[in-house]
Amino acid sequence: MAVESTAPGAELEILYDAEAIARRVRELAAQISQEYQGRPVRLVGILKGAWVFMADLVRQLDLEVTVDFLSFASYGDAAQPSGIVKITKDLDQSIAGQDVLVVEDILDTGQTFEYLRGVLEAHKPRSLKAVTLLDKPSRRVRPVQADYVGFTIPDIFVVGYGLDYAQKYRNLPDIRVLRAKM
Repeated sequence: MAVESTAPGAELEILYDAEAIARRVRELAAQISQEYQGRPVRLVGILKGAWVFMADLVRQLDLEVTVDFLSFASYGDAAQPSGIVKITKDLDQSIAGQDVLVVEDILDTGQTFEYLRGVLEAHKPRSLKAVTLLDKPSRRVRPVQADYVGFTIPDIFVVGYGLDYAQKYRNLPDIRVLRAKM
């Protein structure tokens, strides 16, 4: 793994390079396109982390799609979820009676995802599924899972490809492990 120094006290190691991510996004899109074949799908991206993944995914889907976004806050500027989830941006249009695919950057403790699922189910979609770029099942405190998973990762803190630490590193083209230097 390549290592790149960043701010004093931290370093970044590449976990998945841009090529591996692009390949996995194409595979997920093919699987999703096959499952939803002939049906329009509403993609609901979870801001801010999922926008890069969602942009790449939507361009690979062979489906009629519309998009919307939700934003939840649960991390703040911390590396650990706070346990408090709040909506900071709601849907712009109704999802009632539609096939909805939630696009997440990372499924971690499951607290935000469980809350999100409840919020969206209250809108009475025809179906509700989720795709996540990263799944971290070792940290799960709620019994939730995504229907489609890009990569399963251990309990590490990752940035890049839309994921951040204190709003930094979203622009990296790959997914990197953020480690504190000792």
